[in-house]
Amino acid sequence: MTLVSVAVCVRDGIDWIDGCIDSLVNQSHSPIEIILVDDGSSDGSQDKVKEWAGHELVTVINQGAIGLSAGRMAALDAANGDWFAITDIDVRPEKDWIERMLEVSRSRDGEEVVAVTGRTVFGQAEDVISRIRSVEIESKYRSRPRSTKLANGPCSMFMTEKLRSVGGFDPSWYHAEDMEVSLKLVQNGGTIVYTPNAVVNHIPETGLGRFLHKRRRDARAHVRIHRRYKGVKHDFIGSSWIVLWMVPLLVMGAFGISLYVGNLLSYNEINANSAYYALSREVLLLSLLPLFWASSFIRSHLPKNGIKPFFVLISWSLTLWIGIIQGYFDAILRRNGH
Repeated sequence: MTLVSVAVCVRDGIDWIDGCIDSLVNQSHSPIEIILVDDGSSDGSQDKVKEWAGHELVTVINQGAIGLSAGRMAALDAANGDWFAITDIDVRPEKDWIERMLEVSRSRDGEEVVAVTGRTVFGQAEDVISRIRSVEIESKYRSRPRSTKLANGPCSMFMTEKLRSVGGFDPSWYHAEDMEVSLKLVQNGGTIVYTPNAVVNHIPETGLGRFLHKRRRDARAHVRIHRRYKGVKHDFIGSSWIVLWMVPLLVMGAFGISLYVGNLLSYNEINANSAYYALSREVLLLSLLPLFWASSFIRSHLPKNGIKPFFVLISWSLTLWIGIIQGYFDAILRRNGH
């Protein structure tokens, strides 16, 4: 039987450890080894990690607060399995998660399968944040092809030696380490396979501050990804592009409306003719892109009713632009993996 190593890192997640590790030690596949990395926790997680160190399937690594990439690299160095799986501490894999990934790990003609990625299902609470996140992730997976470019961090496994051959996880990456190693493997001729049957359940993502912090971090890291891997067609972007352009195009549309109203009021009489001629070329140009965006927004799964969802989307859009600006400053200053 194939030995699979599973790495999971925790920093200040004491309430999540038992649920995650319990779901891993009860996987239907055997043999398995679980490598639990404490990344400098200060909330009592270290004591909980020590408790799990007594389990026959669990190996514990303690490190300072140096980050997820460093933790996953430490686990990779210690791994003995033919496959190296990764998940997150706030995730609960289904009992057959590893079994279902192994089922599709055999290469077809013309393929060299080096990684398998499953499907993450985000739970929903009573707040708008968790509902947005749940529906957004569901829509991303809905039309995902079998051959993909991203082995998602909460629900993937890699051939251990192939992952080591591309350098594994660079501790200097502040985020998007799963995307970075995925693209390296693909560039080396490997294939990443997606299976919707290998499911992990993510706890509901609640709280506007936490949600925006993660989206800013995503945007910041994606600047590095797009700069380094130009021309790659990413298949897991989802509605972020619609949200990104929300603020600038709404501002453009508002300016176009104000220009139209100004043109209209310049006529002595407001009638059908003046309403038509007030549509100057500038007004039409300013309205074209916002109208195109509005049609995409209407067709999307994003919430469209209520002040709170609208405020969340506006905040999300602004946060993405802040993350992009930070990403370019990272590039200029040659920091965080650039």
